[in-house]
This record gives sequence, structure tokens and C-alpha cells, in this order.
Amino acid sequence: MIISKTPYRVDLVGDGTDIGSFCERERGCIINAAIKKYIYVIVHPSSDKNIRIICDNKIENVTNPHLIKNGRVREAMKIAGICEGIEIYSIAEVNSGTGLGGSSSFTVGVLNALHNYKGNSVNLEKLAEEASEIEIDILKEPIGRQDQYVAALGGLNKMEFINKKVIVSPLTEEKNMIDYIEKNMMMFYLGGQRQTSSILKEQDKEMRTNPRVFNSMVDMRNLADYISKKIKLGRGEEFGKILNENWVIKKELISSINNPFIEKYHRLAMELGAEGAKLSGAGGVGFLLIYIDYKKQEAIRNAFCDLEEYKFKFENRGSRIIYNN
Repeated sequence: MIISKTPYRVDLVGDGTDIGSFCERERGCIINAAIKKYIYVIVHPSSDKNIRIICDNKIENVTNPHLIKNGRVREAMKIAGICEGIEIYSIAEVNSGTGLGGSSSFTVGVLNALHNYKGNSVNLEKLAEEASEIEIDILKEPIGRQDQYVAALGGLNKMEFINKKVIVSPLTEEKNMIDYIEKNMMMFYLGGQRQTSSILKEQDKEMRTNPRVFNSMVDMRNLADYISKKIKLGRGEEFGKILNENWVIKKELISSINNPFIEKYHRLAMELGAEGAKLSGAGGVGFLLIYIDYKKQEAIRNAFCDLEEYKFKFENRGSRIIYNN
């Protein structure tokens, strides 16, 4: 039996600039962080030659990997060279489709578990490359490459995207400042699940045809460049402000990113003293990130009492095997 443990992520600044229609024309840049919320993938032999998969509340029992409907599992099995006699289960701490990169965390976790099941140790960058190949090149998902890399590598990072090239620069030199940023972060679940591909397809179309949207993406990329330099210098006092500027730009890209429900809680957070707030992920649903001095956080909790708070910390480690017998 093999068990992999892979973190979810929050995207902070520059989100979306890893999408192909942008980084094929301009360098993309995103500040993101793995968090201590995880998806676990369990792999062990089946009692016969069949393939059994229980993932995301769906059950499959097939005799041939080509019959697997779960594209991520099917393609990961091909890459790992496994064609029969296996059972695969996943257990997630966060619902899928809520803006924390869960689909890519699952793909990375499945690949990691299957490679180790075959007795092969694959480095983390290779896992990220393979997960990107599955999701973008094979399954044609309209997503970028940040999710696969942060799930595989972990950490608080600046990620740059030039076509298919990904440059990862960890932002962990100033640990005291990183701890301070983490302490001032809050996250609340606004509810809802959706296929992020619907928003990303619309955003992709607008980026290709609408100069205003493309230029706004450039502005978000520049914000990511700016705040990464400040963090490296140990100066994070503008972090909340930049987080909020990013959201102000992003919510105007396409109408489906924002809605009155999200806007209500964003406005309330700012009225209660938050320096910045934004939605993690493509938009529409999911988790609201709030940056506010930790001394003022109780006021947010009281005002947001009808929402579920997800307390979290940054995760320096990426996908890993936690059980291998």
C-alpha cells in the first residue's frame, strides 16, 4: 500500500497570468502558497486484475485502463506504466471546485502514489511537469501551470511562466516576515462549487480578443513582481494593499468572477479594518482570503459568524509519500 499526501494552495497575486493565452505573449507571474490542507491518495493491489477507483464520491470498476472515465487517473496510470490489478482511493480535506487548486493536487498526488507503487522515485519538478502534461496537453483543460507546481513543490513562491517554462523562486528567506504574513491571513468559505473551466474558458477568450482584459492581466503580473521584491527585502507592509489591488483588477475582467454575495463580504471585511481581501481561484465561488492585523481578527470572526472559517498555515513541503509498505 502507498499513501501520498499533497497540499492545496492559495493564489495571492497575479493569478491567471499562467494561462497559455497570456504567457504565450507575455511573461506571467504569480505569488502563491501551499497550505496545510491536503488530499490523500491511497493505492494498493486489488484482489483480482480489475481496476477500482473511488474518488470524489464516484466509483469505477473496470477491466481495462482505457475504460476509466476519470481522465486524470487514466492518464496517470499510463505514465506510471500500470494497466491492471490496482485500487485507487482519494480522501480530501476540502471540497473540489472551491478555488484551492484541488484538481491539480489530486493529479500530482495520484502520480506520486502510482510511481512509488511501481518502485520508482520521481523528483517533484518531474511530477509537476507530468501533471501539467495530463491536464493541459492531454485533457485540454483551460488552466495554467501554477497549481501543479505548487502542489508538487510546496512553499510560498514567486512563479514565472514563459510559454511552457516555469521558474519557481521560493520567498522564504525572511522567515519572521513570512510568519507575520501568515498570522495576518484569514480564510472563510463562501460556499458553492463549480467547474473553474467555465470561467477560465471565458477569461481565455476575452484575453485573446479584448485588449482591456489582456492589459489588466499585465497589471496583475506587475503587482506580483512588485510585491515579490518587497517580500525578498523583508518588507511586507504593503502585502494587504497589493492583495486588494489584485482583486479590484481581477473582478473586472469578466462578470462571472464576482457577484453581490462575494462583494458583500469583501466590503464588510474592508469596513472592519482589513488591508485587503480577495477570492482564491478562478472566481464565482469558494474561499475569501482576508489580510488583517491579527489583533483585529476577532471583529471579522464575529461579523462573519454565518460563514465557516478555515484556519490554515503555509506548507513548506509539497507532495510526499507518508506510507509505503
